[in-house]
Amino acid sequence: MALQKLQLWGAAVALGGLLAFGGGALAQSVLTADQMRSAAGLSLKDGNPVQAEALAQALLARDENDLTALLIRARALRDLGRFGEAQDMTRRAWRQAGSDADKYATALITAQVLSSQGKRTRAQLWLRRAAQYAPNDALRRRAERDFGYVKQQNPWKTDVTFTFAPNSNINNGSARDRSRLNYAISEILFGEPVEYDLNAEAQAISGLEVGGSLRSRYRFHQTPISAHDAKIALSYRTFSITDDLGASDVSGSDFAFGSASVGYGYRRFVMDKKGEFAADVEAGQSWYGGSRYASFLRGQAQQLLYLTSRQQLRFGGEVERQWGQATADRDLFGLSASITQAFASGNSGFAGLYLTTTQSDTASVEYSEVTLRTGLALRQPVLGAKVQFGLGASWRDYDVSRDSRDGRQDRRVFADVTATFKDIDYYGFNPAVTLSASSTDSNVGLYDVNRVGLNIGIKSAF
Repeated sequence: MALQKLQLWGAAVALGGLLAFGGGALAQSVLTADQMRSAAGLSLKDGNPVQAEALAQALLARDENDLTALLIRARALRDLGRFGEAQDMTRRAWRQAGSDADKYATALITAQVLSSQGKRTRAQLWLRRAAQYAPNDALRRRAERDFGYVKQQNPWKTDVTFTFAPNSNINNGSARDRSRLNYAISEILFGEPVEYDLNAEAQAISGLEVGGSLRSRYRFHQTPISAHDAKIALSYRTFSITDDLGASDVSGSDFAFGSASVGYGYRRFVMDKKGEFAADVEAGQSWYGGSRYASFLRGQAQQLLYLTSRQQLRFGGEVERQWGQATADRDLFGLSASITQAFASGNSGFAGLYLTTTQSDTASVEYSEVTLRTGLALRQPVLGAKVQFGLGASWRDYDVSRDSRDGRQDRRVFADVTATFKDIDYYGFNPAVTLSASSTDSNVGLYDVNRVGLNIGIKSAF
């Protein structure tokens, strides 16, 4: 019955094919309910919402719970700019919707009303609901297309992430139990550098990471080739220790980290839309262990070039000034270049090179670093999951270290694999699991760090 209603509304309410209604029927003295619904739908299709609304009212006078009439009237009221009344109709329709097809139709019309009223974020939520209840793949694709259109028109864009991750090293502790420390004092006391036992807090501590982040932007000005955004970002993560630390009073919250920032972003298409330039400025504050850690001001610029339909090149630079409350002041400078390639097989690959250097009045925090990252995303699912792999390495050099006369050199390798389970879908979200591992080999044992983590989260399907 509900699918027949979808076919009846057809193109008039963007749900299916419209039943033909001959002009002679309008001249009949008495119309059946089906004829009135068909006439109302045809009126919408022909751009006559006044007549459609009048016919829908007549149907509702006959049966106030007529779902088809409620939705036709909601659509007509929307076209007439009477949004409050249109929302009243969709609320009544949602209460009457029983089958998945009924709920799909109601959610779709509700989203149309909200979007026309400028309430596009709420419209996106209703389009996710429409996708959830879509009675077939074709109608789900329709909801997804509408979602993409509304998302593009929405000045607000918000990304929310949640983290639930077992982690073998929540404190960035050493993989070793002994290390050479403070070579200058050791040479005075013992005549040469010596190794010291590391306490439990300096060694790796296993635990469970729980956290989340929110990034939101408001596009306050836009032209066909440029956009200006105001941005805000919040993040926080804390830990629960799973290792037995004996009498130690260390708790997971001692390693909790949070940050808050506001910023401005600029986007512009260049070279006849064969490229895109982006610039961002961000100011914020971070906290560690419940105390202020550092204030920061960050700026970055990137240029994206579409070399071919399958190949993209991105390069850019960044600068950051950090004013430390619990760490040293420092300046950071970075350059980056990356390429993304789509292969004929449907797989896609990524490679990136990143150069970073820091300057500080505290010599021991100055370093230079080179990082190489690669990635591969598979087109074909693996055991029903979309899989992507990442692999990388970095080399970091500190000219000065209090623990070694030769400075400090860290060599790090890291890898991750992410599986997104597309077959498990709830309101357009899929569960995703990321397994990551890294190992740092340093000439100072305190900084030999191994880490394995399993992150469980969600990703948007569209």
